[in-house]
Order: sequence, then structure tokens, then C-alpha cells
Amino acid sequence: MNIYDRRSMLFTLAATPLLRRPPTAKAADVSLSGMRVDSVRRVFHNGEHNAFTDLILYKGVYYLTFRSCPDGHMVHPTSSILVLSSSDGREWRQVYRFRVAKRDTRDPHFLIYKDKLFVYTGTWYCGDTSPEHYDMNQHLGYGAWTGDGSLWHGPEILEGTYGHYIWRAAAFGGMAYLGGRRKRGFPETRTREERDPVTESALLESDDGIRWRKVGLFQETYGNETAFLFEPDGAIVAVARTGAGRNAQLLRSASPYQEWKRSDLGRYIGGPLVAKWGNQYLVGGRKHTEAGPRTVLSQLVHDGLEDLVELPSDGDNSYPGFVALSSTRGWVSYYSTHEKEAGKPITAIYLAELVI
Repeated sequence: MNIYDRRSMLFTLAATPLLRRPPTAKAADVSLSGMRVDSVRRVFHNGEHNAFTDLILYKGVYYLTFRSCPDGHMVHPTSSILVLSSSDGREWRQVYRFRVAKRDTRDPHFLIYKDKLFVYTGTWYCGDTSPEHYDMNQHLGYGAWTGDGSLWHGPEILEGTYGHYIWRAAAFGGMAYLGGRRKRGFPETRTREERDPVTESALLESDDGIRWRKVGLFQETYGNETAFLFEPDGAIVAVARTGAGRNAQLLRSASPYQEWKRSDLGRYIGGPLVAKWGNQYLVGGRKHTEAGPRTVLSQLVHDGLEDLVELPSDGDNSYPGFVALSSTRGWVSYYSTHEKEAGKPITAIYLAELVI
């Protein structure tokens, strides 16, 4: 039986700077060069491992989602998905929380589709305890949704996602699209060295947000987390992490998404984000630096990456979400383990305000 928690909780931060009330976003071209971080504030920390964020504006309200787990980063049946809302970024209120019995929930992502706000999560099968071994072939997607931000439904099994590690979603032309990686032919594998070369990233399609079917393949080998968006003509632009720690890829395809152009981005990106800000492409994710792993925001320039800003981050971090507030201001959500309490690192959720 699925487990829900509809209780509302209010979280405010007295020790962090308040953000300005956001102006209305404008459809203007912007140059991302010269970007700076205006402020960063910790949005959530409850003593658990809080990670894997997404951020969206729905019917005039901002929504933030992430995974929270008392047992840490890895696969545990004690994990849950939280959804918080805010009208101004100053105060965040928990509006929904859910778990899936005997499964680890993680990597939640939003989708606005047919006037509903969906939150999707991939789940590993655990059983009653945290497993030492788990198989992508038993992975299954779940979705929860709301039509007004207050009354939530689900989580419900996403038909067609068994054996798929689902990830980001987008909508275009009356259809919903979802990324999911899977093992080609669903073979049994015992190690990542066996699994990574046979893992492909699939593009799934749905006309109701619940039942899904394969359309094409982002990646045919070493598939992993893929962030994607649609151009006005329906073409897809995507940034894909690749398995075995290889360099990330820039992906492009036109409808019906059977042929793909794939190019090397020159470095690894963990938990990638790609978003359009004006006429520019914002790319975010974890970057390996000499100082350690950092959450870095970049822009695409001639199909390559130009780094813009490094967010306060270290250790376990990344998985950003993005909302443009105007042509020159935006918010990025992410998680990180760079702060300590009582001498021990914490894994918390942060919101950075960007200024161009």
C-alpha cells in the first residue's frame, strides 16, 4: 500500500537573507555572461539526507521538490518525496509528502501538463530493509499530481516504466515526454562495469501523464540522467550525463526523435539541468574541480560549455532546478553538503538568486 502524508508544515528561516518579491518574467533575449550570485539561503534541513531538487512556477506559486531520507544517500525504503510551496521565496510550506512502501523514492521532477502539476519519482525495489544489491530491471516510476496546488493525488504507478530509471520530463504539442534509462534487453548484471555499456536512455511519451511508451533513444550506450527541453518547432535539446564517469553529451533531435546528433561536452556533469533563459541555454550540474565537486552553472556557446558561476557547494551536491523570475533575475535550487552543524556535515536544500 502506498503511504501518503498530507500534513502541512511551515518552514521559515530567520538567519538567512530574504529574497525580493520576484517581478513578472519577460520574454526577452539575455546574455548570461556577467552572471553573479546575488544571495544563497538554506531552504530546508531536517537532520536527514535532503537531495535531488526541482523547481517550478505553477499558477502563480513556486514549488520545490526533493527527496528526504533519514538513512542517507543510498537506496532505502525510508525515503520520501517532499513538495514545498512559496509565494515569494521567503517562506516555504510543505504541501505534500509521500512514500512508496518497500521502495526507495528519489530524483523527483516536475511537469506541468494539461493544467495539472505532476511530480515524478523513480523508485528502486527494496523490500522491508535497505538492500545491499538492487537491480534497475525492478525500477518503477510513480507520479503524484494536483490541479490547484492544495489537493494532491497519488502516488500512482506510471504504466510502461517498469525497468526504467525515470528522470526529467517536458511537454510539447499536447504530449508529455519523460526520460528514462534502462538496460538494453533488460539483462541481469552484477556490477556497474557490466551494466553501464548496455544502459540506454529512452525518450518516453504519454497522452495522460500516467501511461508511457517508448519514442526514441537519447543515448544508445552508457545512458544516464538526461535533461531536455523543446524548441518552438518541436526539436529537442538535451544535456546527458553518461555512465562510467564519462564526459557529458549535448544531444539534438527533430521530430519524430529517431535520429540524434550527439557531441562531447568535454567534461563530466552530474545531475544535469538545461533551461532556456531568454535566447540562451543555461546548463547546471556537478563538476569535478581541483577543490572538489561543485555545483556549477554554465551556458552553451557554440555547442560547448562556458562556466558562469560556482554555487556554494561541496561533497554530495548538485541536481539543480531553475525558474526565471525576469529577463535578468532567476532562482536555482540545489542540494549540498558544504555546511556543518555540531561539527558534522549536513545535506540540505538551497536556493540561489542569480542576477545578470
